[in-house]
Amino acid sequence: MFRQDPPPLKRPENPANGRPFVGTDAALQDGNAPAQTLGGDLADHFVNCTKLGRYLTVQDDSRFVITDDFRTSSFIPAASAVAAIFSKDELVAQAALLPLSEGAQKMAPRQRERYERLFTLIEEEALSDTIRDSARTVRQAHFRAAEIRALEAELGDKLSPARLRYREFLGVVKKLMDHKVTAGPFLDEFRGFTQDVAGALDFGIYSFSLDRLFGSLRVPMKVKKLLVMEVLRYPPLVRRELLTNIMVFPGQTPELIEFVKYMIQAELGKTAAIEIDLLEAFKMKRLTVEDIEGGLVLG
Repeated sequence: MFRQDPPPLKRPENPANGRPFVGTDAALQDGNAPAQTLGGDLADHFVNCTKLGRYLTVQDDSRFVITDDFRTSSFIPAASAVAAIFSKDELVAQAALLPLSEGAQKMAPRQRERYERLFTLIEEEALSDTIRDSARTVRQAHFRAAEIRALEAELGDKLSPARLRYREFLGVVKKLMDHKVTAGPFLDEFRGFTQDVAGALDFGIYSFSLDRLFGSLRVPMKVKKLLVMEVLRYPPLVRRELLTNIMVFPGQTPELIEFVKYMIQAELGKTAAIEIDLLEAFKMKRLTVEDIEGGLVLG
């Protein structure tokens, strides 16, 4: 259960100011998703995600980038820099700092100048105060191994308890599928799981768990509709990604798609409905980034 094999995964411009950067479904089990070798121009893909105000995805948009991807794959510095600066997921942004830090640490001091400039850019441009502080600390420590290990340990301290909670939740999901727990208690468990892991489990792993729930034929339709109503209460960015994921999931039932669309119209208003419709069209490859930029940009 909850298994999926992922597809394989120029110096980009800073979407905030147009200037070039200076120097620059997995076999997911128990919350781990080792990525295959990432190819193509991943930095440009990340920039396109940021232009739409999205969480970062792998290049074919089949799943979201997760923290483990930066520990198991060779990210080019430009892609890691984009992720560190513009990822909406703070944990993914922090994970993206690690390969950059380790790359700089392995260089001779006189060769680190471009990494110094890159980390200065991250300090200036990153969305997250935490990431700006982490980049500053590592740079000011001249990329010493001890500071990099501290950064990695800090990330692990945030992720480990949430992933243990995720494993517990998978056990409750199995009970639901085996008809050993009913809709009401399951919904209570789901709310508790979400509250426990919010901000401490990277978005890719959390969204994966919901994809499996909404895509499984063993999960009752009543439960799926109750979960949709929960998602409707989420912050707009998270809600938009999760609701469109439901509608574009391969083999999704027409009944659930129609329910999602009805609830969007009834509960979220015209602007949110348009944004969700645009993102759905983008994920289904009916629209491109340029099409959306030329019309209504996702907010």
